[in-house]
Amino acid sequence: MKSIFDQVSHDCSKIVTQSYSTSFSLATKMLHTSIRADIYNIYGFVRFADEIVDTFHDYDKTTLFNKFEQQLKAAITDKISLNPILNAFQHTFHKYKIPYHLVESFMKSMRMDLTKNCYRTDEEYKEYIYGSADVVGLMCLKVFVKGDITKYEQLKKPAMALGSAFQKVNFLRDLKADFEDLNRAYFPHANLEELDEDTKQKIVDEIKADFNFGLSGILQLPSEAKFGVYTAYKYYYKLLQILQRTPSLEIKNARIRVPNYEKFGLLAKSYVNYKLHLV
Repeated sequence: MKSIFDQVSHDCSKIVTQSYSTSFSLATKMLHTSIRADIYNIYGFVRFADEIVDTFHDYDKTTLFNKFEQQLKAAITDKISLNPILNAFQHTFHKYKIPYHLVESFMKSMRMDLTKNCYRTDEEYKEYIYGSADVVGLMCLKVFVKGDITKYEQLKKPAMALGSAFQKVNFLRDLKADFEDLNRAYFPHANLEELDEDTKQKIVDEIKADFNFGLSGILQLPSEAKFGVYTAYKYYYKLLQILQRTPSLEIKNARIRVPNYEKFGLLAKSYVNYKLHLV
């Protein structure tokens, strides 16, 4: 039965989310059940595309990416795919009428990672961030507002800012892996071989500005989405605070994390704030 195949596809996306990101998975569990599966479906899609360009070093990444992109286009056109991750994603894509240009921009940024190692200008950096993060936030926003066009347009810019903030925190946290393992440098005007405190602080200030604007949108989200998104916001903001306190040399030599006990503490505080209508 097709319904069984679709359920297996959704389950696969959920497993991908839980396997690759405990933090995002935890935040997604805080979403209402009516939208939770669709966020898993979006995450599964973007994670698989990202994995191709970031980790499959023993294979022809370009060939794999091209095939994945062809399968993606066919899944959206045919409204079915034997790739369960893409089958689940196309379901969410059509259900919420996600604009195809968002998907195109995401795939464009992922393709950049196949050949581009350094973003030297603000324009290049912003283009990459838009495609790799902002549009993912917009896809999720389509789900959060359940296709309400007016609400979507109202919250569009804060959602993009929040997506940017999450991505930039990841860049700062993953400096060592990106620079040493993948030979990538995302932040323009920053010498990652000699990252100093002033440069790091400028990056932190930029991310904080994104977070502040993003929070204004979280406060206006429907109740089904607000707690889950706020939980993700609190986690990433905590990670940014840890990175701000960490010496630049240590950031370059280790991957900074939020300890599990702090994650659950943040969850508890977020829940209290939510229940007291402080968010």
